[in-house]
Amino acid sequence: MPAGEPVNHGRRRFLTATTAVVGAVGAGFVAVPFIKSWNPSERAKLAGAPISADISTLEVGQRLILEWRGQPIWIVRRSQEILQALPTLDDQLRDPMSENPEQQPAYVLEGDAHMRSIKPEVSVLVGLCTHLGCSPEMKAEIRPQPFDANWKGGYFCPCHKSKFDMAGRVYEGVPAPTNLVVPPHHYENDTTIVIGVDPSQSNSQGAA
Repeated sequence: MPAGEPVNHGRRRFLTATTAVVGAVGAGFVAVPFIKSWNPSERAKLAGAPISADISTLEVGQRLILEWRGQPIWIVRRSQEILQALPTLDDQLRDPMSENPEQQPAYVLEGDAHMRSIKPEVSVLVGLCTHLGCSPEMKAEIRPQPFDANWKGGYFCPCHKSKFDMAGRVYEGVPAPTNLVVPPHHYENDTTIVIGVDPSQSNSQGAA
C-alpha cells in the first residue's frame, strides 16, 4: 500500500470474513475450517463458477464460510430452538415474508418463508450487510445482548448497528434496507451443497 494512502477498513473486514470462520459465543457454536480445496481457481470464482462443499460434518450451531464471486457465503446448521423462534419475530422485521424478489430465489420460500432455505435446518446466505457491505457478526445464541435485550439469535453489524435474524431477515429501524441475500444453490445429494446453480438448472443439466 503506498505511503499516505488511507486504510480501507471495510475491505479489511471483508477479507477477514472470507478467510476465516467466525464462531458464535455460547455452547455448541464452534469454528469449522475454511474450505479452500473444494473451490475453483481465483479466475473461475471471479467468473462466477459454482462451488461445492461437503456439509456432512457441519454440526448444529456451526457456520461454514466459503467464497463465491468474491463474496463470503455462510452455511449454518440451525438448531430447533432457532427454527422455533423465527416465526415469532415477524412484527419486528422490515420484510418478514421476504417479499423483495431480488434478495432470494423463489424456491427458498416454497416450504416455509420464515426459514428462507431449501432445508429448514440449513441456512445459506451472502455474508454482507445490505447497508454498506460490511460483514456482520454471528450472534446465534438466544440470550440478551447489549444491542437487544430480547435477542433471539442472528447477525449484528457493529459498524452501523444493523440487525438480522437467523434467516437473514432485517429488523425494523436499522440502516440496512433489505434482508441478507440468499444465493442460488441446490443439493447435489444429502451432504453436498452447490452454490451458484439453481435446482432447476441442476435438473436440466442432469437430463442433458
